[in-house]
Amino acid sequence: MSDMKKVYNEVVRPALMKKMGYTNVMQIPKLKKIVISTGISTKMDKDAFTEARNHIMALAGQYPVVTKAKKNVANFKLRVGQNVGLMVTLRGDRMYQFYDRLVHNAFPRVRDFRGAPKKGFDHVGNYNLGVPDVSIFTEIDLDKIKYPLGLNITMVTSAKTDAEAKELLSMLDFPFAH
Repeated sequence: MSDMKKVYNEVVRPALMKKMGYTNVMQIPKLKKIVISTGISTKMDKDAFTEARNHIMALAGQYPVVTKAKKNVANFKLRVGQNVGLMVTLRGDRMYQFYDRLVHNAFPRVRDFRGAPKKGFDHVGNYNLGVPDVSIFTEIDLDKIKYPLGLNITMVTSAKTDAEAKELLSMLDFPFAH
């Protein structure tokens, strides 16, 4: 069992139950999954796609799914079925391991980091975070980066409100801006 999962079960769950006044353990919000996704420009060559796949595999520990265009968009020179991005869904131990690396390894490496924005909540208890550069992760070899790659990280929780989700993530050491 990963450290963050242990922290959640032994520290966060009892604290949330007490603080929020839940009467049933099933009411306690939990982290369900983390989705890591990125869009790849259609102008870039095939090497960019391969490099992005390798970076996401290094971060997530599992193979990403290729996302394809659903509509034709002439302004973007997009055709239906064209590869436009990559995504991976993490659950269970891999999710907690990635969360731990994000919070305790990647964020401290960001220069002038003052915390993640609080405005990333979607009003139903999920949190979205944009990472402009994958080089903040220790798993990425800086010498092998040829193409810039940003990520969207979505944390899906079982919380009903943003306040519950924010409390859950804060107790799991997520660094929100003050």
